[in-house]
Amino acid sequence: MSAKEAGDQDLPGVLVSEFEGLRGICEDHLGELQKYFSLITMEEFLKNKAKLSQKIKAIYIWGGRPVISRELLLSLPSLKLIASAGVGLDHLDLPLIASCGVKVANTPSAVCSPTADLGMALLLASARRVVEGHKLAVSPCTEEFPINWMGQDVSGATLGIVGMGTIGYKIAQRAKAFEMKILYHNRNRRKMEEEEAVGAIYCERLDDLLQQSDFVMLVLSLTPQTQGLIGRRELQLMKPSAVLINIGRGLVVDQDALVEALKNEVIKAAALDVTYPEPLPREHPLLKLKNIILTPHIGSATHQARRQMMENLVGSILASLSDLPIPNEVVLK
Repeated sequence: MSAKEAGDQDLPGVLVSEFEGLRGICEDHLGELQKYFSLITMEEFLKNKAKLSQKIKAIYIWGGRPVISRELLLSLPSLKLIASAGVGLDHLDLPLIASCGVKVANTPSAVCSPTADLGMALLLASARRVVEGHKLAVSPCTEEFPINWMGQDVSGATLGIVGMGTIGYKIAQRAKAFEMKILYHNRNRRKMEEEEAVGAIYCERLDDLLQQSDFVMLVLSLTPQTQGLIGRRELQLMKPSAVLINIGRGLVVDQDALVEALKNEVIKAAALDVTYPEPLPREHPLLKLKNIILTPHIGSATHQARRQMMENLVGSILASLSDLPIPNEVVLK
């Protein structure tokens, strides 16, 4: 599909990855996007740089694509905004973008509730061994169900949340409904009234949270400070019956240390929506373990959330083109 077919050429040009494929923009969103923008794929842009470089006013990042490089930024003299779906920004070189005078917007509000829902889904599935139970129930070898096949209680258990931002707080709200005891570790302590609303107790030291929690949920963005935050030492601090859940970024966890901990029963189990890389190589040892649940980075993957993300990105691009305050603008330092 050419840019001409994708939208009216009088509309502002927006660079996208592709219209189809695993990294293409959502097909259900295409019509809405074409109301406002002339969509230009990376393939078409690379074939017609001289013609299209001046036309492109914004880049629409969906699923981490297009990849933003110095070369790309320097080839787009009219670029005003990079609009990136989701809340994570580790795929963007923010100082580089700022140096080019380009602004950035993301979609934090759209992803918070569905990501918190998935965090609780992974917690429940790992506690009650739902995936293992499904395999047992459908196995052609199963003739009887073992009466002593058991999981762990969630109600009354202690949940340690590492990263108490908006998503972390929404997880705490959900955990309160399950009558869980809630601990949290965060760069900044929450207000007392916010803690009291969910019954959360602040742990200034991460070690204290790890030692006391039955479930440890990582809800962290990737920064130099959080990369490798959970390694061999931290895993050894956890209870042998504990479960590690990661819905933040894969590199927050030392995966080699996690494989070792799961194999040697240093911890009971893990449930990961994020890994590094994604997907893992098919021979990776994590894929061969029975005491782990892996999902394909689907924290925000609901029809409703993805539509809200698209609408948020459209709003941010339109605001930037009109020199208005940009919703969800990321402050570039």
